[in-house]
Amino acid sequence: MQIEKPVKSVSDTFTSTDNIGEALTQVALKEVNVDREPARYILKAIIAGFLLAIMAVFSLAVKTQFEGASHGLVNILGAIAFSIALVMIVMTRAELLTSNFMYLTIGLYYRTISMSKVAKIFIYCFIGNIIGGFILFGMMTGTKVMTPEMVTALTKTVSAKTIESTWLAIMIKAIFANFFINIGIFIAMQCKEALAKAFFIAIGVVIFVFMAYEHVVYNTGLFAGMMYYNPAAISWIDILKNVVFAFIGNFIGGGIFVGLVYAYLNGHRDDIVKTK
Repeated sequence: MQIEKPVKSVSDTFTSTDNIGEALTQVALKEVNVDREPARYILKAIIAGFLLAIMAVFSLAVKTQFEGASHGLVNILGAIAFSIALVMIVMTRAELLTSNFMYLTIGLYYRTISMSKVAKIFIYCFIGNIIGGFILFGMMTGTKVMTPEMVTALTKTVSAKTIESTWLAIMIKAIFANFFINIGIFIAMQCKEALAKAFFIAIGVVIFVFMAYEHVVYNTGLFAGMMYYNPAAISWIDILKNVVFAFIGNFIGGGIFVGLVYAYLNGHRDDIVKTK
């Protein structure tokens, strides 16, 4: 039996080029949306922040209502409950800062978008995400959904993320958080079925929530909740510490470890043909 030696080119090793093409399409859509309809773009970001915040409330409810169960079971149930948020955000094409870290870094690698436009999108998106969290918790104050037990759990969670954490721990945990989130999204981009997409998107979120990693948008939603329900327990300098280093870590985890790495593994910077 004779077996011919396979002859391959470097381009044959670019196994996720369809993902890169889809990411660059998303980059172009985000750019035109921000440039021509900034109000609509911010509304998309508000929706994402709103969804994250409402699922954070759901997660708190699950954790407090299953308080009698084992600690590990409570945490995994809360993580699964929260994972629904990212599935909804991706499926509705809302705008979330942390997934934009991956998309826009790919765009920067292939030079399809400028750094100034990337900064503009980040700012608009983050502002919208924060507003969404404030809207959700502001609406919650008109209900009895947030029980005293949930407020206690919220305060304990925020304290662990701010007062009890060092800047280095926050940044490293933020790297892990957005690495898992964006790996899940990157894998989901290869799936055709909605259920498969939802599974891979959710699994990255389950890991980051269960392991108590740091997600800057999720955290700002929790901080918004504290401003409504327990403002006396807020340490502003520690909140600023968390936001700054969670932002940096999330960018490294999603933008560098996923976006830049997979952009490099799937093509050369001059592979993109730009048309006027």
